[in-house]
Amino acid sequence: MTLVEEIHVANAAYVNHRPKGQLPLPPARKVAIVTRTASLILLSSLSIMLLQCMDARILPASAFGLQEGDAHVIRNAGGRTPEALRSLVISQQLLGTETIIVAQHTDCGMLTFENKDIHAVIHKNLHGADATHIDFLPFPNLEQNVRDDVAFLRNHELIPKTVDIHGYIYDVATGRLVPVNSE
Repeated sequence: MTLVEEIHVANAAYVNHRPKGQLPLPPARKVAIVTRTASLILLSSLSIMLLQCMDARILPASAFGLQEGDAHVIRNAGGRTPEALRSLVISQQLLGTETIIVAQHTDCGMLTFENKDIHAVIHKNLHGADATHIDFLPFPNLEQNVRDDVAFLRNHELIPKTVDIHGYIYDVATGRLVPVNSE
């Protein structure tokens, strides 16, 4: 069984035993955790990187059938590859990962605004602060965005053509991973 097939089997088991279905978009404890753990320094046994949104409703290890030390899990708002490139290159070049999973999800907050909206909120809430130089990488179409982010990696000079790259949409209501054809 291939690594990707193992992930599909693990996700099917997760969907059948998933304890929570409908969680709200904001994290319940209103906390964001940025962590660096010793397990990331070791070569992962599966040689896999998982790029996923920071959404608090998603437990990547459970949804993908991963154990501690199995994979590098890189999370950011929207699970966007341009923002994660630095971490992906380090994981692949220095730590030997061979597969990248790009997993974005339904009901993502990044679908609900445009850059001009967040720029206005920042300007108002931070008393005139200017963030117009920052692209917050929102997107209007989830499936197309997964395709675009997979293509970004496949065509980037810092990601070797030998790296296996897959795109998925994670359904937050069911926990199911839906492959996105990006060929």
